[in-house]
Amino acid sequence: MNELTKPLAGIKVLDISRVLAGPWCGQMLADMGADVIKVERPGSGDDTRHWGPPWLAGSEESAYYLCANRGKRSVTVDMAKPEGQAVIKQLVANSDVLIENFKVGGLKRYGLDYASLKALNPRLIYCSITGFGQESPYAHRAGYDFMIQAMGGIMSLTGKPDSEPGGGPVKSGVAFTDIFTGLYAANAILAALYQRRDSGEGCHIDMALMDVQVGVLANQALNYLTSGNVPQRLGNAHPNIVPYQAFATQDGHMITAVGNDEQFKRFCAVLSLPALAEDPRFATNGARVNNRALLVPQLEAALAQRSTDEWLAAFEAVGVPCGPINTLDRVFDDPHVKARGLKQTLPHDQAGQVDLVANPIRFNGVQMSATTAPPHLGQHTESVLEELGISLEQRTAMRAAGII
Repeated sequence: MNELTKPLAGIKVLDISRVLAGPWCGQMLADMGADVIKVERPGSGDDTRHWGPPWLAGSEESAYYLCANRGKRSVTVDMAKPEGQAVIKQLVANSDVLIENFKVGGLKRYGLDYASLKALNPRLIYCSITGFGQESPYAHRAGYDFMIQAMGGIMSLTGKPDSEPGGGPVKSGVAFTDIFTGLYAANAILAALYQRRDSGEGCHIDMALMDVQVGVLANQALNYLTSGNVPQRLGNAHPNIVPYQAFATQDGHMITAVGNDEQFKRFCAVLSLPALAEDPRFATNGARVNNRALLVPQLEAALAQRSTDEWLAAFEAVGVPCGPINTLDRVFDDPHVKARGLKQTLPHDQAGQVDLVANPIRFNGVQMSATTAPPHLGQHTESVLEELGISLEQRTAMRAAGII
């Protein structure tokens, strides 16, 4: 599948967001074939360009920036200047989608708010990503993933119980809320494009990090709403399934994900503890959840007797879900990861090449991942402005004035 036949081929996206949630959304659309133009500040660009080390050898790019910007074209424009605003409006006139993550009301003074741009392009789908949405008691506040993880409840669920050594709230090891918000935003944009096909009109999408964080509390939110009991941190254990957690082995750790009672019988048989599966305190998942404090120590003692690899082989042989706890070097050396092409190497104009993580979506067996590397700052300014009909003489004057 080439770029011309990707699902979003022909869709033009203006990405004036920065950091992670907005750029992640734009990257998703680029992977699907959209032409995504990333508008950045002259001289400095996206904040994440400077969030290093590590840096890509031979370039000025941080690893953080590289994770969210493949497949885009970079244009530098100073939107604080009227001439820069005029350039952005020219881009908007030819765009299907705009993604922004400025503070609520922050773009109005530049004439780049939804109402102003809708008048210019009624078909525009305008996606705003903020911490707390357009209408909220907190709408004026900035939104940062770490803060939202705390406020939105996930940190009350992540980490060991306070009563255990090392207990306390823990954030996710990646910017969980930002990434989910980017994915939700991309889904909303796709739905809006579908709606526009019939209505002929665009819309304003209002995405809030806080809303998304609450939205992905999933079963834990319903555990609370259904019972009225506030869920507590369980470390690597599961609130609704037992045994579904990490265990220490003779030489490391592994996880077991025993999802039903038949799997539990096979699990116990491998452990040479078949009586546990017949014990009414443990025979059903509900009983195991209620009696986890009695069951888990017995499983811990048994699993400590053999190595991780020995247990994995034994459990896999009888269809009990389990797995190692891999470091990232082992992840990218895993046969599955290699076979599925999840490490993507692309040409890079400064470094020669860059290793990236490919988009996991496949259409008809073809991976949906952009085939161009994240652009260096302003890499496409000249070509994009030329496409707009801005002459070389005009571009030279604009560059001298610091507009581009």
